[in-house]
Amino acid sequence: MRIATSKDGTELAYDVSGDGPALVYITGATCFRRFRPIVADVGVFATEFTVYNYDRRGRGDSGHVLPYAIEREVDDIEAIVDAAGGRAILYGHSSGAALALEAAARMPDKLDRVVIYDAPYVHDEAERASYAELAEKVRALLDEGNNARALKAFLHGIGMPRAFVALLPLFPGWRTMKALAPTLMYDIGITEVLPPVERFENIGVPVNVVVGAKNPPGMHQVARELAAAIPHATHRVLAGQDHMVSAKALLPILTDSGAND
Repeated sequence: MRIATSKDGTELAYDVSGDGPALVYITGATCFRRFRPIVADVGVFATEFTVYNYDRRGRGDSGHVLPYAIEREVDDIEAIVDAAGGRAILYGHSSGAALALEAAARMPDKLDRVVIYDAPYVHDEAERASYAELAEKVRALLDEGNNARALKAFLHGIGMPRAFVALLPLFPGWRTMKALAPTLMYDIGITEVLPPVERFENIGVPVNVVVGAKNPPGMHQVARELAAAIPHATHRVLAGQDHMVSAKALLPILTDSGAND
């Protein structure tokens, strides 16, 4: 385990694997760097990259300076990029995709390119309203101290496969995921809005916007809107994939941003 320090003093735990161009992996809700699916992804990515896999603030072995703000998470990404030598490729999954775009807007001089998968912004006002209801349900369960139910409610609410959610308690990382359930409100805060395309219209680095073919139409709409707004963006639909994307299927896109589909 290595430590990088963010601007507000938050200590960020990270691991380094592989050899090649620096790739910073920004994970989604309640993920942490030693969660089995994340470790498996890193094993694949490390065949082509030097992977910087870090615990987002409030997760795993990282610190947690309050109050929470998206801008502080972007500071964290910059601290990891600096630890990687001051220049890197970003890969963001789910809410991590939204953070990767925020980083691309703020620090283009430190990034070679950005790949995002399934940025989960709401796609219209109806979804925004239903997501707000989900947020209140999750918040109430967290206030009751029922982290497990809050986590399952969130995952069901965003459309994760029921079989996957049912099996999660069997994963070795389930206890840690439950402990991290309060950070769900951070991920909700990042993604409860329509795609903030006005902030991304001046991104100056290449961005590959990727979405799984099996995802719901709203997620495809968000991907198209982002790709249309970002000046140097490409849009890829990854055949056969849902939100739990295969690292092996994604690897060719990470190694070569490719052309528009």
